[in-house]
Amino acid sequence: MTTFQPFEMERLMSKWENLVDYNLSESGVHPITLRELVEDAIRLDDLLDTELNYPQANGLVELRERIAALYPGATADNVLVTVGCAEANYITLQTLLAPGDEMAVMLPNYMQIWGVGHNYGFRLSAFHLKEENGWAPDLNELDEAVSQDTRLIAVCNPNNPTGYILTAPEMDAIVAAAERVGAWLLADEVYSGAERLTDLQTPSFWGRYDKVLAMNSLSKAYGLPGLRVGWVVGPADTVDEIWARHEYTTISATMLGNKLAAAALFPPVRARLIRRARDYIRRGFPILQEWLESHGRTFTLVPPQAAAIAFVRYGLDISSTELVERLIREKSVLVVPGDHFGLDHHFRISYGLPADYLRPGLERIHELIEELQG
Repeated sequence: MTTFQPFEMERLMSKWENLVDYNLSESGVHPITLRELVEDAIRLDDLLDTELNYPQANGLVELRERIAALYPGATADNVLVTVGCAEANYITLQTLLAPGDEMAVMLPNYMQIWGVGHNYGFRLSAFHLKEENGWAPDLNELDEAVSQDTRLIAVCNPNNPTGYILTAPEMDAIVAAAERVGAWLLADEVYSGAERLTDLQTPSFWGRYDKVLAMNSLSKAYGLPGLRVGWVVGPADTVDEIWARHEYTTISATMLGNKLAAAALFPPVRARLIRRARDYIRRGFPILQEWLESHGRTFTLVPPQAAAIAFVRYGLDISSTELVERLIREKSVLVVPGDHFGLDHHFRISYGLPADYLRPGLERIHELIEELQG
């Protein structure tokens, strides 16, 4: 068997997220119900009359047009609909890079990109977001990480797990680094729309450079993770090449997923879903913040600017993996260990949840913290 780098975070979540009493590991807001989505988005009879056939393999035209409308200058030919953003990331890397090619990765990040790089034999370099600088990127390290051999730069904005939003000068610096060496820029933008402090949507890297691939999905800012609908927006010829890999993996997202995604992106419905996500984020964060502050100096947090997750530093004599294993075993609560992002003594925790679910979950964590400190 070949050497394989498991996707540690997803392995943990796959095993436990539906078995614990309190799942505080998810990175999106509390999911919307099918009833809530369809009530003013689509006629129920139209949905029930849908033939459960294959849809257009690269995505229904209506859906691709609604996605393209979010990216100035894009058309349906610039869009490939995938099974979640995870497939979009995977087949894009498979298309653009070969074993031995060099990729520069923002860290911390959604570690799928990093794991795929190891499994495909890419040469990896990294530039880091610095906690001591409020999770801003180290732009000097970026310039060092991007060499003449760099074929692709991978970023996540707003960031998972920190919730940091790149400033315009920081985005410009990343684009300049890509342009300097002619590298592709893969931008995971799944938390755009999930801003905590502003109603202005985080701008896309799309349109800032001719070799940008903008990745997104309905899982995070839309509260629709179960639809498993994502996309990549890029140059039409490159998107067509990525589509060819899509036919080896999933062929297409489902017909119902395509139709419901198109309904979700109908402008009035999309506005409602974005508003709903921000409401969950803005109601949930003060609950988490108050809970963290009630523990004195045990926890430190750079408040996230976006997303429904916080990346919390803790001052306990226990590794993050052991802490999470004890939370699962003893308290039936799941959070994500910082070890999975290469940063021990941190954990990633959800807060875009109903208060009557979030509070008792936090209380279970409090019980273990008291035991550890006692």
